[in-house]
Amino acid sequence: MTTLLPVERVDDIDERYRNTPIERLLRYHNLQEPFATHTRPELLIGMCMDNRKLLRLPKNFAFVVRTGGANLRYSVFHLSYAIAVGGVEAIALIGHTQCGMAGLAQRREAFIQGMVEHAGWERQRAEAHFTMYAPLYEIEDPVAFVLDETQSLRRRYPRVTVAPLLYRVEDDRLYQIAEA
Repeated sequence: MTTLLPVERVDDIDERYRNTPIERLLRYHNLQEPFATHTRPELLIGMCMDNRKLLRLPKNFAFVVRTGGANLRYSVFHLSYAIAVGGVEAIALIGHTQCGMAGLAQRREAFIQGMVEHAGWERQRAEAHFTMYAPLYEIEDPVAFVLDETQSLRRRYPRVTVAPLLYRVEDDRLYQIAEA
């Protein structure tokens, strides 16, 4: 069972994230700390495109890449660019509760019907589209996915701090995900 670690005060922040952009993210968002002035991005945030999530961030603090399920597998060049040229020091990978990419197969019919009604597609085309792409983007469990992707990103970028986080839609807070 995965443990979510709340951040209600500075002492709750994991030691490995102290004095890093991850700590600043948690302080800005959860602890409502006043914004410092940032002249360049320190952090890359990978998070879901879900409209219910809004982070409290200062201007120029972070690059934000939003994709379904916080799946950055197809955004590797964007991450590499942010690190190599943008100079980011850390990546916050943020999954969230109630994610639509979790259990995507259960929404197959709604997806197909939506493409027919809203996009003007023929049903057969919508079915083929779902069949081709859903397996690439579906995640089983947001927490497990974020933990797996965190390990992958750490292998790819060994000098970059990568933190697995969860945004709880229920309370609009960020939680650290305990790693085994």
